[in-house]
Amino acid sequence: MSIPSFGLGTYRLAGRVVIDSVKTALELGYRAIDTAQIYGNEADIGQAIAESGVPRADLFLTTKIWVDNYAADKLVPSLRESLAKLRTDHVDLALIHWPAPGNGVEPAEYMAALAEAKRLGLARRIGVSNFNIELTRQAIAAVGAGEIATSQIELSPYLQNSRLAAFLKEQGIAVTSYMTLAYGKVLKDPVLADIAAKHGATVAQVALAWAMQLGHAVIPSSTRRENLASNLLARGLRLDAGDMARIAALERNGREVSPEGLAPAWD
Repeated sequence: MSIPSFGLGTYRLAGRVVIDSVKTALELGYRAIDTAQIYGNEADIGQAIAESGVPRADLFLTTKIWVDNYAADKLVPSLRESLAKLRTDHVDLALIHWPAPGNGVEPAEYMAALAEAKRLGLARRIGVSNFNIELTRQAIAAVGAGEIATSQIELSPYLQNSRLAAFLKEQGIAVTSYMTLAYGKVLKDPVLADIAAKHGATVAQVALAWAMQLGHAVIPSSTRRENLASNLLARGLRLDAGDMARIAALERNGREVSPEGLAPAWD
């Protein structure tokens, strides 16, 4: 029931762009794909998978439920629509996309609906995304210890989220890091560039390897074949203790994503 350590992100990609990205990634050896209802690309991804010829059983598909579909009578039907677009009868992981405090649906309700989706076989695993510690506690209380497979959070060398990551580890919840390259900002970092030069690697590979060595899963995206291939090589890069310490010192609470009305009070 583990979460793949490396996958393909598809945020902000749609149409022919995402079809080509997914097909290229699958050709290169990617087998985990992350999407969301709000991305508007589930049908494109379903098409790309169908055209790729890669068996569904070899893939790990994640989608995220959008806030409009959190109510008990909407969540499961919305997931069924996602499955139809993805051309599959289940996803391997379904997440609540944002906690959206104050939107009228409490965590107990939408987590129960998500657990029902799992019981029905529509999702093999369930989890959350962009939750703080308190809301994660509420989610655990709603579905039981051990039911939340992962928490997908923004995490990069500039936003290391150490307190939340430590809490999730204590709870046995895997961390999935998104925005690991901080919208590309870390690619210009001189410390990371120095570490990359030392290993004969790219800065992106260093940032991704850093996150994976901390035990986190990563889901970088790219539309370029060379970057998709290069990112995948991060799986074989091992950083030493000195490298990890230097990267730890880059923390600056550099959050890139915090939409009003959707985001919680961050830890």
